[in-house]
Amino acid sequence: MDTVEPDTVAPQESPSSLVPTQGEKGGDEKERSDDTNESVSPKPTPAAGEADPDDLRPDISEAPEGGLRAWLVVVGSGFVFFSCLGFVNTFGVFQQYYMSHQLRNHTPDNIAWIGALMAFVQSGAGAITGSLFDRFGARVVGPGAIIYVFALMMTSICTEYWQFILAQGLLAGFGMSLLQMSAFACVSQYFQKKRATALGIVVSGSSIGGIIFPIALSKMLNNSSLGFGWSVRVIAFVITPLLAFASLTVRPRAPPRMTNFFLWEAFKNVKFLMLVFAMFGCFIGMLTPLFYLPTYAVSRGMDPTLASYLLAIVNAASTAGRIIPGMLADKYGRLNGFGIGGILTGVIVLCMNSALGTAALVVYSIAFGFASGTIVSGASAAISVCTDDPRNLGTYIGMGMAIASTANLVGPPINGVLLDTHHSFLQVSIFSGIFSLAGGVLAIMTKAATPQGIFGRI
Repeated sequence: MDTVEPDTVAPQESPSSLVPTQGEKGGDEKERSDDTNESVSPKPTPAAGEADPDDLRPDISEAPEGGLRAWLVVVGSGFVFFSCLGFVNTFGVFQQYYMSHQLRNHTPDNIAWIGALMAFVQSGAGAITGSLFDRFGARVVGPGAIIYVFALMMTSICTEYWQFILAQGLLAGFGMSLLQMSAFACVSQYFQKKRATALGIVVSGSSIGGIIFPIALSKMLNNSSLGFGWSVRVIAFVITPLLAFASLTVRPRAPPRMTNFFLWEAFKNVKFLMLVFAMFGCFIGMLTPLFYLPTYAVSRGMDPTLASYLLAIVNAASTAGRIIPGMLADKYGRLNGFGIGGILTGVIVLCMNSALGTAALVVYSIAFGFASGTIVSGASAAISVCTDDPRNLGTYIGMGMAIASTANLVGPPINGVLLDTHHSFLQVSIFSGIFSLAGGVLAIMTKAATPQGIFGRI
């Protein structure tokens, strides 16, 4: 039998010694607390495709409202809209040229489908491209620029209707969507109190493009030996360095969002749904003069070259119409600014058939340009009130634009059918003007779904 060594026997404690005193208890609890803090393991990293619960909270600091990085984003985004939406705003020149050259055997409404498809895809694809930006950030800007420039180069060699549909309608529209949705969302992340102003400055780039491109295209197409192909290629060469700069500067401030690709809860938001329908109506009214004003002016006896300058006048006026109303919207409410812009645009479109002479057409172009300038920048600023998390802005704006842009798909062709059937612009102006009026009124009524109410500054 083994013997136990004396030094291995633990001393026996009395029962009273097992109960700690108050001081010892507090000390033991403090030690256990310290041990617990030291032994807490780091929070596990979420699996791929899952969101960190903390990231679901809008814990991003307040928008800087300025600074070098923010203004570089504004400049780069302005170049995007100069190159993309500025080009879309010149489709009236293409419409007039196609009707007398490559597509002279096609009806006006068939030709209008090219521009309508381009305008639709640039916004309609936003449900995808906006979510791509929220997930991948600046990595979508470069591919968008490459796709867009390639589409213009392909357009320059098109001769058949289906080729124009594919190159100028579908491919160019998708490249624009990647660029524009990224610009909308990125600028919105850097500005909160001055968001409408910043977006107005950015979208005014399209107005400057809408001044330069119609004049340049008209001169090259009608008064030079370049021909159609090289005229379009010159435009592509001009925008290439601008989009390269945008690819370097349009960088998001917020981290990527790794939750669902689409945010279906947006469709449970009454404000979002009302704004989408309001945008639909406003877009129908806004596009009509952009597509048909040169054709209408020629029908009133204006020289074709001078008629193409009307789009430049429209876009010059819309520069002020995008910045000044944006500044007022930051002070008096983004929904107010967007709604009033839609109502004024509707009234002016209803008056299009009353502009008879050259002077009247110039004044009409200025009035329409200023009023309609509020719609594009005002729409994106208005949708931004539907979410508080800046990482969701790209998806919200993209989904809203995607649905509302069906107006771009159906509006111009319907106007083309009305024109082809009645041989008059009266029915065109009535159809488009009423839709824009309804959209503006609905945007104002959206305020009833906010805590501020119908009379609030929101």
